[in-house]
Amino acid sequence: MPRAKGERRLEILKALAQMLEAPKWERITTAALAEKLDVSEAALYRHFASKAQMYEGLIEFIESSVFSVANRIAQDEADGRKQCEKLLEMLLAFAEKNPGMVRVMTGDALVGEHERLQVRMNQFYERFESTLKQALRIAGDEQAADKSATLLRYAIGCLHQYAKSGFAKKPVEGYAAQRRYLPA
Repeated sequence: MPRAKGERRLEILKALAQMLEAPKWERITTAALAEKLDVSEAALYRHFASKAQMYEGLIEFIESSVFSVANRIAQDEADGRKQCEKLLEMLLAFAEKNPGMVRVMTGDALVGEHERLQVRMNQFYERFESTLKQALRIAGDEQAADKSATLLRYAIGCLHQYAKSGFAKKPVEGYAAQRRYLPA
């Protein structure tokens, strides 16, 4: 029975994400991706117009996953400082569960790809920082802008360390102890 177009697209994105999980990461070619899926490169291009569109699919997954949970945190937690703690922990936990996505989030996988992809990841981080800032404003924090920027930089640093360690240094591992040193 033939697969539905949406199912094949998802299968391609999952395979791409799995390939990005390799600790000794190399630039992924469509030929290597097609080989992993045991299909032709032409078959990939029936579902995506370009490799950039495949990466856009991963970015969409990151955005929808992170911000759907962020919205729930904002709805369920009235205390702005606790919102910040939960938002950071959620982002780090998402990264830990999805190591291949970390390569996209840090920009490693986007090197040499279309620049709009890095622009889109930058927009993701701007939106996440705004979410942190809003939580701190709810808490009545007058330094919400500076603190949200610091918290975002901490999270990005954790993601880079996770990727550079070959996914050995888990981002959530030290968060509970380090949280007291963060400005939220």
